[in-house]
Amino acid sequence: MNSQPFIYLDHSATTPCDPRVVQAMLPYWTDTFGNPSSLHQVGKAAAAALEAARARIAAVLNCAPAGPAEILFTSGGTESNNLALRGVVAAQKARGRGNHVITTAVEHHAVLDVAKALAEEGVEVTFLPVDQYGRVSAAQVESALRSDTILVSVIYANNEVGTINPISEIGAVCKARRVPFHVDAVQAPGLLPLDVKALHVDLMSLAGHKFYGPKGSGLLYVRRAAPLKSQMLGGNQQAHRRAGTEPIPLAIGIAEALHLAELERAETVARLLPLRDLLIEQVLSLIPEAQLTGHPTERLPGHASFAMRGLNGDSILLDLNEVGIGASGGSACTTGQQEPSHVFLAMEIDQDCLMGQMRFVLGKHSQREHVERLVYHLAALVERHRKMVPTL
Repeated sequence: MNSQPFIYLDHSATTPCDPRVVQAMLPYWTDTFGNPSSLHQVGKAAAAALEAARARIAAVLNCAPAGPAEILFTSGGTESNNLALRGVVAAQKARGRGNHVITTAVEHHAVLDVAKALAEEGVEVTFLPVDQYGRVSAAQVESALRSDTILVSVIYANNEVGTINPISEIGAVCKARRVPFHVDAVQAPGLLPLDVKALHVDLMSLAGHKFYGPKGSGLLYVRRAAPLKSQMLGGNQQAHRRAGTEPIPLAIGIAEALHLAELERAETVARLLPLRDLLIEQVLSLIPEAQLTGHPTERLPGHASFAMRGLNGDSILLDLNEVGIGASGGSACTTGQQEPSHVFLAMEIDQDCLMGQMRFVLGKHSQREHVERLVYHLAALVERHRKMVPTL
């Protein structure tokens, strides 16, 4: 039985809720509990709290003064992505603007599966290929744009391999052609800039639990002039763009989490970068069979991802869990599927590396000793698993 504290290295999957966020939420479960649509003082107090949360978020995204009207609260990143793609396509098609959508082959399934569903419904979808690092260029997007393109959706930073896309450059291309640009930025808060003006973004999806906020909280930034048709019916809340009584505690929680993430971003990045680089250097030097996946430098500050040649990554991860280390093979939404990652396939990872996927994602509580303990056990487990693989 392992007696050491468990080491959590799966921060792309989820993060613990910051105690400061929990504290900020507490009054809104029992004291300021009203429905913000109600006209009495309890409802008005809730409405004021909701608008204050929107204002805090707008300050981080740099979408003020119109910003608070551009923040839609959702149940998480999946709903935000669904609303962005389906909402824009429905609005654009209703206006007769076209029937063509551009995205990439390495999107999170919350975008990829929606795009595939739209294609089955008759929308023309271009899935852009990526380079060996999982990256798409602004030139690729520009060359794929057509007169009937109604939406471009590109992931900011890939959840499986950590690669960062040139969002500002892509956004500038879309802006010049007046094509709405959506970004799945779920992995970005606290690690990358979120200034929607500098990024030239029209829609941006975020999920609270990825940056030490509460699960079940999400938001979608929608530029005021961007076309969007509500996909949730049953009420006139949120400027008729997302029906349903707003969850005040979760709105307060995601606003506080986002504020803290941005406030502490520089400090977090400065601490994570050397730890990430140490992890990568140690794994590649001590485990010759390990292959780094994703871009070597344009990657999330705490994200290290590998493929183990000729081995099953999930088997090694299960053994790591037994020695008190938690990590994933890729997206937590698809773990256990026992088939190659669509991201690996799009990156054309070597065939004998496809099933050896592993990612180790550091968080704000990660320490050097955590990296050292991981590398020690990982090297030993890889050696043990290699001895178990039959030679031909």
